[in-house]
Amino acid sequence: MKMTETLEDFYTVKIQGMPENLKKEIGHFNVFKLDEYIGSTCSPLPYTRKDFYKISLIIGKNKVHYADKVVPIEDQALFFANPQIPYSWEHIDENQTGFFCIFTDAFFSQFGNLKEYPLFQPGGNPVVPVSQELAASLKTVYLKMLEEINSDYAFKYDVIRNLVFEIIHLALKTQTVTASLYSKSNATIRISSLFLELLERQFPIESISQQINFRSPSEFSQQLNVHVNHLNKALKETTGKTTSQIISERIVQEAMILLKQTNWNISEIAWCLGFDELSHFINFFKKNVQVSPKNYRLTEIV
Repeated sequence: MKMTETLEDFYTVKIQGMPENLKKEIGHFNVFKLDEYIGSTCSPLPYTRKDFYKISLIIGKNKVHYADKVVPIEDQALFFANPQIPYSWEHIDENQTGFFCIFTDAFFSQFGNLKEYPLFQPGGNPVVPVSQELAASLKTVYLKMLEEINSDYAFKYDVIRNLVFEIIHLALKTQTVTASLYSKSNATIRISSLFLELLERQFPIESISQQINFRSPSEFSQQLNVHVNHLNKALKETTGKTTSQIISERIVQEAMILLKQTNWNISEIAWCLGFDELSHFINFFKKNVQVSPKNYRLTEIV
């Protein structure tokens, strides 16, 4: 299996161009017509983890290789991919069409909780067959996304978030998702899920008197009663990332939100995120975002 595919990899290989402010966005979203990225001239999708979410409407005969399962698609289906599980898909014939959207966890910050939905959970069934009638309705939703993302409407991303949830709820109503890709006794999945839940419980930061409790891998391992090396191994297997990487990415995400959406001073934000020294927070932020917290706050993010 190849290394985790990043958004930068996706745009470099598939789009051959990089969106502006990709690294400085609080969250990223984009939507595409599938027809442009399939067919006899296109390379097969490699079996990898992606560090972003993807929801595809696939119309045509395919096989989805997801975790240790192979799921056939005979006519049309929705496919929900999350960053925790590697996947690829194989086109059985060239008569293919559809749409897909990609987005990061941060795009839905403070706007619902994607991880609560079984479609995105490690033990969920990510392939949902749909009827021709529902496929037509879903096509309309994707076309609305394309229309919105190309518009100048100030609140277009809120509209898009609602459209994504519309797809999720249509899928959940269509099929009760009960199949499990993993045994419930799989300790690696269980430890990873518990870690991610413990990490997310600390957010969002809603007042300057609120401070996160755990910021280091050792603090999380103590709470979960596992050795730090065991925790790191489990996360590497399920997400492709180290414990430190996941913690840092989540703290950076919250820092970006607080810098843009509050008038708290940078010292207050640093304290809320567990940094006792302002200089440590500034160095941490610059290392991950390539600009200082002050300059990031001054930039205009679309």
